[in-house]
Amino acid sequence: MINTDDQINAGIKAIEYMKKHIDKEITSKDLAGFAGYSPYHFSRVFKEVTGVSPRYYLSALRIETGKEILVNASYSSVLKTILAVGFRSFGTFSTRFKQFVGLSPKQFQISTNHLHQFINQYQYRDKCAQKQMNPPFITIHLEVPVDFKGIIFVGLFPRPIPDQKPVLGKALMSNQTNCVLSKIPPGTYYALAAAFPISLNPKEYFLLDRALRGKFENPIEITSDTREELQIKLRQPLPFDPPILVNLPKLLFDQEKNKAN
Repeated sequence: MINTDDQINAGIKAIEYMKKHIDKEITSKDLAGFAGYSPYHFSRVFKEVTGVSPRYYLSALRIETGKEILVNASYSSVLKTILAVGFRSFGTFSTRFKQFVGLSPKQFQISTNHLHQFINQYQYRDKCAQKQMNPPFITIHLEVPVDFKGIIFVGLFPRPIPDQKPVLGKALMSNQTNCVLSKIPPGTYYALAAAFPISLNPKEYFLLDRALRGKFENPIEITSDTREELQIKLRQPLPFDPPILVNLPKLLFDQEKNKAN
Protein backbone atom coordinates (compact mmCIF):
# COMPACT_ATOMS: atom_id res chain seq x y z
CA MET A 1 0.00 0.00 0.00
CA ILE A 2 1.27 3.51 -0.90
CA ASN A 3 1.33 5.91 2.04
CA THR A 4 0.66 9.63 1.57
CA ASP A 5 3.03 12.28 2.85
CA ASP A 6 0.46 13.23 5.50
CA GLN A 7 0.32 9.64 6.78
CA ILE A 8 4.12 9.32 6.85
CA ASN A 9 4.46 12.66 8.64
CA ALA A 10 1.85 11.60 11.21
CA GLY A 11 3.80 8.42 11.86
CA ILE A 12 7.07 10.33 12.23
CA LYS A 13 5.46 12.86 14.60
CA ALA A 14 4.15 10.04 16.77
CA ILE A 15 7.59 8.35 16.86
CA GLU A 16 9.24 11.64 17.86
CA TYR A 17 6.68 11.97 20.66
CA MET A 18 7.49 8.44 21.84
CA LYS A 19 11.20 9.22 21.93
CA LYS A 20 10.75 12.44 23.88
CA HIS A 21 8.47 10.78 26.44
CA ILE A 22 10.05 7.30 26.51
CA ASP A 23 10.11 7.21 30.33
CA LYS A 24 6.45 8.25 30.70
CA GLU A 25 3.14 6.45 30.39
CA ILE A 26 2.02 6.86 26.78
CA THR A 27 -1.42 5.85 25.53
CA SER A 28 -2.65 5.30 21.98
CA LYS A 29 -5.01 8.22 22.57
CA ASP A 30 -2.05 10.47 23.42
CA LEU A 31 -0.27 9.50 20.22
CA ALA A 32 -3.36 9.87 18.05
CA GLY A 33 -4.12 13.32 19.44
CA PHE A 34 -0.55 14.48 18.93
CA ALA A 35 -0.59 13.22 15.33
CA GLY A 36 -4.01 14.76 14.65
CA TYR A 37 -6.03 11.57 14.09
CA SER A 38 -8.76 9.66 15.84
CA PRO A 39 -7.36 6.68 17.81
CA TYR A 40 -8.84 4.11 15.41
CA HIS A 41 -7.68 5.89 12.25
CA PHE A 42 -4.26 6.60 13.74
CA SER A 43 -3.61 2.95 14.62
CA ARG A 44 -4.44 1.89 11.07
CA VAL A 45 -2.31 4.62 9.48
CA PHE A 46 0.64 3.99 11.81
CA LYS A 47 0.68 0.28 11.02
CA GLU A 48 0.54 0.98 7.29
CA VAL A 49 3.55 3.28 7.59
CA THR A 50 5.75 1.27 9.99
CA GLY A 51 4.49 -2.30 9.63
CA VAL A 52 3.58 -2.63 13.33
CA SER A 53 1.05 -1.20 15.77
CA PRO A 54 1.85 1.93 17.84
CA ARG A 55 2.01 -0.10 21.06
CA TYR A 56 4.40 -2.62 19.55
CA TYR A 57 6.59 0.15 18.12
CA LEU A 58 6.70 1.88 21.52
CA SER A 59 7.73 -1.36 23.24
CA ALA A 60 10.45 -1.94 20.62
CA LEU A 61 11.66 1.63 20.99
CA ARG A 62 11.94 1.21 24.75
CA ILE A 63 14.01 -1.94 24.33
CA GLU A 64 16.23 -0.13 21.81
CA THR A 65 16.71 2.76 24.25
CA GLY A 66 17.54 0.22 26.96
CA LYS A 67 20.20 -1.26 24.69
CA GLU A 68 21.69 2.19 24.19
CA ILE A 69 21.91 2.86 27.92
CA LEU A 70 23.48 -0.54 28.62
CA VAL A 71 26.08 -0.13 25.84
CA ASN A 72 26.97 3.47 26.65
CA ALA A 73 27.50 2.97 30.39
CA SER A 74 29.18 -0.25 31.45
CA TYR A 75 28.40 0.56 35.06
CA SER A 76 24.70 1.17 34.39
CA SER A 77 22.43 -1.03 36.47
CA VAL A 78 19.51 -2.82 34.88
CA LEU A 79 17.19 -1.27 37.47
CA LYS A 80 18.19 2.27 36.48
CA THR A 81 17.78 1.31 32.84
CA ILE A 82 14.21 0.01 33.13
CA LEU A 83 13.10 3.18 34.94
CA ALA A 84 14.70 5.36 32.27
CA VAL A 85 12.82 3.66 29.43
CA GLY A 86 9.36 3.52 30.94
CA PHE A 87 9.15 -0.02 32.31
CA ARG A 88 7.94 -0.36 35.89
CA SER A 89 8.73 -4.06 36.32
CA PHE A 90 12.15 -5.69 36.15
CA GLY A 91 10.56 -8.98 35.11
CA THR A 92 8.64 -7.43 32.19
CA PHE A 93 11.69 -5.56 30.92
CA SER A 94 13.98 -8.59 31.21
CA THR A 95 11.47 -10.88 29.47
CA ARG A 96 10.85 -8.44 26.62
CA PHE A 97 14.54 -7.69 26.26
CA LYS A 98 15.50 -11.36 25.98
CA GLN A 99 12.60 -12.03 23.59
CA PHE A 100 13.76 -9.33 21.18
CA VAL A 101 17.53 -9.20 21.66
CA GLY A 102 18.22 -12.87 22.43
CA LEU A 103 20.12 -12.21 25.68
CA SER A 104 19.20 -10.98 29.12
CA PRO A 105 20.05 -7.30 29.75
CA LYS A 106 23.07 -8.25 31.87
CA GLN A 107 24.31 -10.83 29.34
CA PHE A 108 23.95 -8.26 26.57
CA GLN A 109 25.91 -5.71 28.56
CA ILE A 110 28.87 -7.96 29.35
CA SER A 111 29.09 -9.61 25.90
CA THR A 112 29.47 -6.50 23.73
CA ASN A 113 33.29 -6.30 23.82
CA HIS A 114 33.72 -10.01 23.10
CA LEU A 115 31.26 -9.95 20.19
CA HIS A 116 32.80 -6.75 18.82
CA GLN A 117 36.22 -8.45 18.68
CA PHE A 118 34.66 -11.54 17.10
CA ILE A 119 33.08 -9.51 14.29
CA ASN A 120 36.30 -7.66 13.53
CA GLN A 121 38.20 -10.96 13.31
CA TYR A 122 35.44 -12.59 11.24
CA GLN A 123 36.09 -10.34 8.24
CA TYR A 124 39.53 -11.95 7.77
CA ARG A 125 38.36 -15.57 7.88
CA ASP A 126 38.36 -17.79 4.85
CA LYS A 127 34.79 -18.16 3.68
CA CYS A 128 33.44 -21.54 2.68
CA ALA A 129 32.12 -22.17 -0.79
CA GLN A 130 28.36 -21.99 -1.28
CA LYS A 131 26.73 -25.21 -0.19
CA GLN A 132 24.52 -27.24 -2.48
CA MET A 133 21.00 -25.91 -2.84
CA ASN A 134 18.43 -28.21 -1.24
CA PRO A 135 14.75 -27.42 -1.79
CA PRO A 136 12.86 -25.59 -0.71
CA PHE A 137 15.27 -22.72 -1.31
CA ILE A 138 15.40 -19.07 -2.30
CA THR A 139 18.25 -17.18 -3.93
CA ILE A 140 18.67 -13.60 -2.73
CA HIS A 141 20.42 -11.02 -4.89
CA LEU A 142 21.59 -7.95 -2.96
CA GLU A 143 22.07 -4.47 -4.34
CA VAL A 144 24.75 -2.93 -2.10
CA PRO A 145 26.05 0.67 -2.15
CA VAL A 146 29.42 0.69 -3.92
CA ASP A 147 31.18 2.43 -1.03
CA PHE A 148 29.91 0.09 1.70
CA LYS A 149 32.46 -2.12 3.47
CA GLY A 150 31.11 -4.30 6.22
CA ILE A 151 28.88 -7.24 7.09
CA ILE A 152 25.41 -7.93 5.69
CA PHE A 153 22.83 -10.06 7.47
CA VAL A 154 20.02 -11.66 5.49
CA GLY A 155 17.21 -13.64 7.06
CA LEU A 156 13.67 -14.93 6.84
CA PHE A 157 11.47 -13.58 9.63
CA PRO A 158 7.92 -14.43 10.66
CA ARG A 159 7.10 -10.70 10.95
CA PRO A 160 7.91 -7.80 8.59
CA ILE A 161 10.45 -6.43 11.09
CA PRO A 162 13.73 -7.94 12.42
CA ASP A 163 12.64 -8.14 16.05
CA GLN A 164 13.62 -11.75 16.79
CA LYS A 165 15.96 -14.48 15.64
CA PRO A 166 15.21 -15.37 11.99
CA VAL A 167 13.88 -18.75 10.97
CA LEU A 168 16.90 -19.00 8.69
CA GLY A 169 19.66 -16.51 7.94
CA LYS A 170 23.21 -15.86 6.74
CA ALA A 171 25.98 -13.32 7.20
CA LEU A 172 27.89 -12.04 4.16
CA MET A 173 30.76 -9.68 3.55
CA SER A 174 30.02 -6.63 1.42
CA ASN A 175 31.63 -8.15 -1.67
CA GLN A 176 29.18 -11.08 -1.54
CA THR A 177 25.98 -9.99 -3.25
CA ASN A 178 24.22 -13.33 -3.60
CA CYS A 179 23.20 -15.96 -1.09
CA VAL A 180 21.03 -19.06 -0.98
CA LEU A 181 18.80 -20.04 1.92
CA SER A 182 17.88 -23.71 1.62
CA LYS A 183 15.97 -26.38 3.53
CA ILE A 184 13.51 -23.69 4.62
CA PRO A 185 10.67 -24.86 6.88
CA PRO A 186 7.26 -24.44 5.20
CA GLY A 187 5.50 -21.22 6.17
CA THR A 188 5.08 -17.55 5.35
CA TYR A 189 8.10 -15.30 5.88
CA TYR A 190 9.54 -11.86 5.19
CA ALA A 191 13.01 -11.55 3.64
CA LEU A 192 14.90 -8.78 5.45
CA ALA A 193 18.48 -7.55 5.32
CA ALA A 194 20.59 -5.26 7.51
CA ALA A 195 24.21 -4.21 7.26
CA PHE A 196 26.73 -2.28 9.32
CA PRO A 197 30.29 -1.17 8.47
CA ILE A 198 33.37 -2.61 10.13
CA SER A 199 34.16 -0.30 13.02
CA LEU A 200 36.46 0.09 16.03
CA ASN A 201 33.47 1.36 18.01
CA PRO A 202 31.40 -1.49 19.53
CA LYS A 203 28.29 0.70 19.57
CA GLU A 204 28.12 0.52 15.77
CA TYR A 205 27.37 -3.21 16.01
CA PHE A 206 24.68 -3.12 18.69
CA LEU A 207 22.88 0.20 18.19
CA LEU A 208 21.65 -0.17 14.64
CA ASP A 209 19.66 3.02 14.04
CA ARG A 210 22.13 3.92 11.26
CA ALA A 211 22.46 0.43 9.78
CA LEU A 212 21.58 -0.08 6.13
CA ARG A 213 18.28 -1.91 5.60
CA GLY A 214 16.49 -3.77 2.89
CA LYS A 215 13.49 -6.02 2.42
CA PHE A 216 11.51 -7.89 -0.17
CA GLU A 217 8.20 -6.07 -0.13
CA ASN A 218 5.87 -9.07 -0.26
CA PRO A 219 5.62 -12.03 2.15
CA ILE A 220 7.07 -15.28 0.78
CA GLU A 221 5.08 -18.49 0.93
CA ILE A 222 7.43 -21.46 1.31
CA THR A 223 6.22 -24.89 0.23
CA SER A 224 8.09 -28.16 -0.25
CA ASP A 225 9.06 -27.31 -3.84
CA THR A 226 9.77 -23.57 -3.56
CA ARG A 227 12.60 -22.32 -5.77
CA GLU A 228 12.55 -18.53 -5.93
CA GLU A 229 14.85 -15.61 -6.65
CA LEU A 230 14.49 -12.33 -4.78
CA GLN A 231 16.08 -8.92 -5.22
CA ILE A 232 16.77 -6.79 -2.13
CA LYS A 233 18.23 -3.27 -2.25
CA LEU A 234 20.06 -1.98 0.82
CA ARG A 235 19.20 1.62 1.71
CA GLN A 236 19.74 4.18 4.43
CA PRO A 237 17.27 4.03 7.37
CA LEU A 238 14.10 6.10 7.20
CA PRO A 239 12.67 8.10 10.13
CA PHE A 240 9.75 5.68 10.57
CA ASP A 241 11.70 2.40 10.35
CA PRO A 242 11.17 0.20 13.43
CA PRO A 243 14.27 -0.46 15.55
CA ILE A 244 16.45 -3.46 14.67
CA LEU A 245 16.36 -5.23 18.02
CA VAL A 246 17.84 -8.61 17.18
CA ASN A 247 21.48 -8.96 18.27
CA LEU A 248 23.18 -9.47 14.88
CA PRO A 249 26.72 -10.15 16.20
CA LYS A 250 25.29 -12.83 18.50
CA LEU A 251 23.49 -14.46 15.55
CA LEU A 252 26.74 -14.65 13.61
CA PHE A 253 28.65 -15.96 16.64
CA ASP A 254 26.05 -18.72 17.15
CA GLN A 255 26.10 -19.57 13.44
CA GLU A 256 29.87 -20.03 13.44
CA LYS A 257 29.74 -21.99 16.69
CA ASN A 258 27.17 -24.38 15.19
CA LYS A 259 29.38 -24.89 12.13
CA ALA A 260 32.32 -25.80 14.36
CA ASN A 261 30.24 -28.35 16.22
